[in-house]
Amino acid sequence: MTGQRDRWAELTGGQAGEEYARRFARLAASGHDVHGEATFCTALLKPGARVLDAGCGTGRIAIRLAELGHHCTGVDVDSSMLAVARREAPAQDWLLGDLARLDTLGLGADFDLVLAAGNVIPLLAPGTGAAVVGQLAGVLRPGGLLVTGMGLDAAHLPLEEAPVTLAEFDQWSTRAGLALRQRYATWSGDPYNDGGGYAVSVHTRPAT
Repeated sequence: MTGQRDRWAELTGGQAGEEYARRFARLAASGHDVHGEATFCTALLKPGARVLDAGCGTGRIAIRLAELGHHCTGVDVDSSMLAVARREAPAQDWLLGDLARLDTLGLGADFDLVLAAGNVIPLLAPGTGAAVVGQLAGVLRPGGLLVTGMGLDAAHLPLEEAPVTLAEFDQWSTRAGLALRQRYATWSGDPYNDGGGYAVSVHTRPAT
């Protein structure tokens, strides 16, 4: 997210890590599948792929992807979320950083997949979406994938209204040199219909 106060920080005060982890622990204990994003991404990847989990939060997805054999780096601006991730998987790479300034973290442009799940895009600081998408695209290798999941209405967001439309997001992606490959309504791969409240998008950086 960004040095400018992002929507996530406005909602949580930057202290949500432990409660967020407890929420997903309760879901897992009640039998819910909490690994849908990781399963979705693994289906797109070759074994041992390099993945950047942008806005990784408590590391739930990145940890699962590592368990599935991928090499995962997590980045988040919320130190309370990263504290949980570092406790749960101390051997993994967890970086405290601003997604709008990803180029300051020393990452190479060699990731097979960059993931921005959990409404990362809608919860960015106002006015920074295009810059963040450009930064995410910049660390992909040619042929690499940007995978995002985001709510498009109040029912799928912790906000009264959606701050980003799919048209805007696709425009940012095109400007960043990405092309839309697939779009779904869920992490289970259900088809997306225009006007849907949630979209999982797969953009690719064309091979040169």
